[in-house]
Amino acid sequence: MNDATLRKLEFDEIREVLAGQCATALGQRLARSLKPTANAELVRLWLGQVRELAELAEEAGLPPLGGVHDVRTEVRASSFPTPLEADALARVAETLAATGPLRKWIDALGDRAPALRAIGERVADLTPIAAVINEAIDTRGQVRDYATPKLASIRSAIESARGRVKIVFDRILRQTSLTRMLQYAGATFHDDRMVLPLKAEHRGRIPGIIHRSSDSGSTLFVEPAESVELNNSIVRLRDEESKEITHILRGLTQRVQLNAESILATLRGMGVLDLIAAKCRYAKSRRCTCAVVSDDGVLALHEGRHPVLLELFARQAEGGGAPRQVVPIDIRLGEDFDVLVVTGPNTGGKTVAIKTVGLLAAMTQCGIPIPAGEGSTVPVYDAIHIDVGDEQSLQQSLSTFSSHLSNLLHLLGHSGPRSLVLIDELGAGTDPDEGAAIGRAVLDELLRLGAKAVVTTHLSALKAVAFTTPRVDNAAVEFDVETLKPTYRVRLGEPGNSNALVIAKRLGMPARLVKLAKDHFDDRTRALNRAIAGTLESRREAEEARKSAREAALEAQRRAEQYEKQRADMARSQEAFERWTEWVNALQPGDEVVVKSLRRPARVVRMQLHKQMALVSTGRIDIEVPLRDIDIPAA
Repeated sequence: MNDATLRKLEFDEIREVLAGQCATALGQRLARSLKPTANAELVRLWLGQVRELAELAEEAGLPPLGGVHDVRTEVRASSFPTPLEADALARVAETLAATGPLRKWIDALGDRAPALRAIGERVADLTPIAAVINEAIDTRGQVRDYATPKLASIRSAIESARGRVKIVFDRILRQTSLTRMLQYAGATFHDDRMVLPLKAEHRGRIPGIIHRSSDSGSTLFVEPAESVELNNSIVRLRDEESKEITHILRGLTQRVQLNAESILATLRGMGVLDLIAAKCRYAKSRRCTCAVVSDDGVLALHEGRHPVLLELFARQAEGGGAPRQVVPIDIRLGEDFDVLVVTGPNTGGKTVAIKTVGLLAAMTQCGIPIPAGEGSTVPVYDAIHIDVGDEQSLQQSLSTFSSHLSNLLHLLGHSGPRSLVLIDELGAGTDPDEGAAIGRAVLDELLRLGAKAVVTTHLSALKAVAFTTPRVDNAAVEFDVETLKPTYRVRLGEPGNSNALVIAKRLGMPARLVKLAKDHFDDRTRALNRAIAGTLESRREAEEARKSAREAALEAQRRAEQYEKQRADMARSQEAFERWTEWVNALQPGDEVVVKSLRRPARVVRMQLHKQMALVSTGRIDIEVPLRDIDIPAA
């Protein structure tokens, strides 16, 4: 799927929304690089991961990813001769420390989530490496005093020497005769050496070394002679300290480098788990479901909502705006028809409808839950093509119609049986008769190619195609003639009207002119309107019957899944009870147990199976408890 299609569908907005749901920079990077795949098995795997996590979230929670940083750059740099800086190692340590809780979360999944466990196998428990780093470097990225005995000795010597320097300066600064010669009564630093701010006119009055002067030349920074050797010793010690810190950092960096492969694999696993968790958060916040991936090319969206509009309305509401709801639509394709012709008035939501179809299909092929009802099915398309809006190219000096036609020719040249084609305002931009002829040719070619297509148009002639051509059907975008506003609902099986005459009448056009306008309809238009009126009721009844059947099938599926879940829960409970019974019967004095009511461990003193009781010791007292109150200790 090319980037131009994703741009026209505003897919970047979905990427950003998903990135905002991620807990780590690793997940955000993955979210922003998401692209639909044409591999159906991979799509099923991605959606299966989301379903597993959504089902487990109530019990196990989402993966714990606090404190995780994207430290791949640091890990890759660990192979360079230069050691990592202390703050970089601190970030690595914080990230690796997070692998412990995450590893426990993965292990607790057991056999319930095979798709998640497969990702979890990439995550190693790297807390021992984190512990080694943390022993030497604190959370602020500073090397600890006791990282090594040698560093502790050096820093102790530095503090001792600085104390002696301070004594020298304190003595000097207590002498009023000397402080009168200073710009201010205090010491300052030149590099690591303490100096005095001597007024320039008193040059030579304080024996020592002049290290520099102020920009104005009025102040000389003098190191008193009696502190020179002490300061020299501090400089030497600082150099030793720097060498020892480099030695420490090099050792820690080498440890990271030796485990780089495992760390990078773990980071990849963390990023994927974070992305899956973000998909779950998004699904919960926008009432999304995982679509069923169909093998037969059938797309059936039930109560599908445009995801970008959902975000827009949510932001407006959060900003204090009036709450607005996205009107859901039902659209199917590839079952009883392959080409759907959507008609209706301007601003009626036709463009939103086709973008909704394309965007929900693209999201599904990225393994993202979609804002649609349960039971929605989406096939995996090799390509999604879209021609929407004014794509006029200034560089090619093409008219709007020419640009539109060029896009259509490109779409047709790259479409096939596994393509989804979305065309807005087919046949527009030229003479209506010629536009209708070209539009009909495009529809015929789409049918020949076997592509699945949703097209919008204003041309009445294209509405008639569904009445004469197999595998083509109409859909109407509703318009409320009373309020003169669109409802944005889509009705399958019936063509829409532009409602121009109705609107004109509501706006005050005289009845005589309305009648004259109707009289100007040609015979083909009259015949089409009669055909529409004759089939309208039966098509609506058929669509209602189809909807009722789908809801009944979905309810039956829900009940079957609920029954299967209850059966599986009972089987697990029975298995756990049998394991517990076997364990209880094998208990001996001294064995460890957990007393559930006390939430603490204890040791068996005596078993009384005939009374279903056990005497246990909590360390301070012996108590008699029912067997049902004891449990197997955690491993």
